[in-house]
Amino acid sequence: MKRVLFYKPQDIRVEETDIPIPGPGEVVIRNVVSLTCGTDVKTYKRGYRFEPPFAMGHEASGVVHAAGAGVGKFKVGDRVVAHNSAPCNHCYYCKKGLQSMCVDLIQNQLVNGAYAEYQKIPAPIVEQNMFLIPDGMSHKQAALLEPFSCAVYGTALTEFDLGDTVCVNGCGPIGLMFIRMCYLRGARVIACDMSDNRLAVARKMGALETVNVGRVEDQAKAVRELTEDGRGVDAAIEAVGLPEVWSVAINMARPGGFVLCFGGTAKGLTVPVDTTKLHYEQITIKGVFHTTPLYVNAAFELLKMGAISAEDFVQNEYPIEDIEKAILEHASGSVIKNCIAFG
Repeated sequence: MKRVLFYKPQDIRVEETDIPIPGPGEVVIRNVVSLTCGTDVKTYKRGYRFEPPFAMGHEASGVVHAAGAGVGKFKVGDRVVAHNSAPCNHCYYCKKGLQSMCVDLIQNQLVNGAYAEYQKIPAPIVEQNMFLIPDGMSHKQAALLEPFSCAVYGTALTEFDLGDTVCVNGCGPIGLMFIRMCYLRGARVIACDMSDNRLAVARKMGALETVNVGRVEDQAKAVRELTEDGRGVDAAIEAVGLPEVWSVAINMARPGGFVLCFGGTAKGLTVPVDTTKLHYEQITIKGVFHTTPLYVNAAFELLKMGAISAEDFVQNEYPIEDIEKAILEHASGSVIKNCIAFG
């Protein structure tokens, strides 16, 4: 089978390897589609948390090719989608209800390898975060599960009430999903991005106001001016992964406001915080990473309901041999996502 391996920044290769064999509780999926992601773009440009070479891709759906001993919920031929992680449920953090901080998550249970014709799914994911795709749902729609579950989780941890104003900074896939979820939760949403095309999609997702940050001198000020009395937004969400955007998000929040920092930055970077604003305006700043099974399940139910549509998120199809082209086109901002389609 063919799969994509990362060797170093800007060096990814399509290589041949054996089809994996499932162990007890494991499932091997024959992928039908795999989607590009902002994390893949960052990985391509600067690497990730694993030692190379490592497999790439983490948004896919397909058909069960083989099931290991003890697998009872799935059988060969089932259309399925699997999230790329599952917590251990017995470490300190899992017991504290912080499953996205699970000590086993990154080293043993965070699965990359969706850019491949076949993919082995570990037993904890099969048990907790793998689902049968219902009739009528496309593989592309199902493959949105991983990023959408992150946006569902992040939105759930963002503090705002019905009718509050929320600004989402960045209209990539995750940002657009945040916009949709905040809209569905009853927020008045402001969207910020540099692309008019993405801002148009943001309005389709429910954004009432949009700001093209390339056309304003002070993004935070431009957003505050869209709020009553210029006081700032009730909640600001950062979905870009750049320290300067973290700072902008903090500066657009009203006194007593909430700031969610979701976009992951490169290692070793810091963000200056105005301590006067933090203290005297009682700003809450919260970092959120990844998701948990509760929100993976919620995201899958929302996908079934059509809360978002693959037609709005997935543009072009490429064979696996053109993976670099697909990732670079995603990085250019001319598309929301691309799809690697397998025969």
